[in-house]
Amino acid sequence: MVDVAQDLRLSEGAVVAGQSALRQISDSAEGSPRSRAGEKPPPGAAVGSGPALPPGGTEDRRALPIFCDSEMVARGIIARALPEGVEPVVTLNDPSVPDLAKCLGTTRSAAATELWRDRLGGAIVAIGNAPTALFHLLEGLEQGWPKPALILAFPVGFVGAAESKQALADLPHGVPFVTLLGRRGGSAMAAAAVNALTLGLTGDGT
Repeated sequence: MVDVAQDLRLSEGAVVAGQSALRQISDSAEGSPRSRAGEKPPPGAAVGSGPALPPGGTEDRRALPIFCDSEMVARGIIARALPEGVEPVVTLNDPSVPDLAKCLGTTRSAAATELWRDRLGGAIVAIGNAPTALFHLLEGLEQGWPKPALILAFPVGFVGAAESKQALADLPHGVPFVTLLGRRGGSAMAAAAVNALTLGLTGDGT
């Protein structure tokens, strides 16, 4: 029997960071941020280069997404469980991606992450398919891209999956993360990780 638990890696404060991001996006979308001075997240929950949400008005904050590397990940997320103002975003099929991939000399999945950059700060990333998407995201973070609130990394396969997840675990660039080391993973697992966060936040396990 395969023991998934032995390969599961959660950075300190990862769950709190993800749920905090969802709460803040929801509060900002409602236009009524709530004080949570009494809540004391564990060390590491606030890891990042600044506030989870960028400065600006409600409309700027409302747009913070859950970036998904594939439609399968996005479709697996339970929409009714998402707080108001939170939605999955997939850029893989954007018309600009094929030319961008050629220009960068990389895969479409990797090139698609370039379109995340402007809204990446404070967002949640869910990768369940392409190791190249995770590799490119890590390269971007090394180059100074805005830091997401949480990375849920479950790329799958025999080529690059294990290596990309190990790279995240070894050097997450100060971003909380959840991953499963090795070749296992997949879109269903990435979507399930998002659902676990959101259902835990709302208390709706039905």
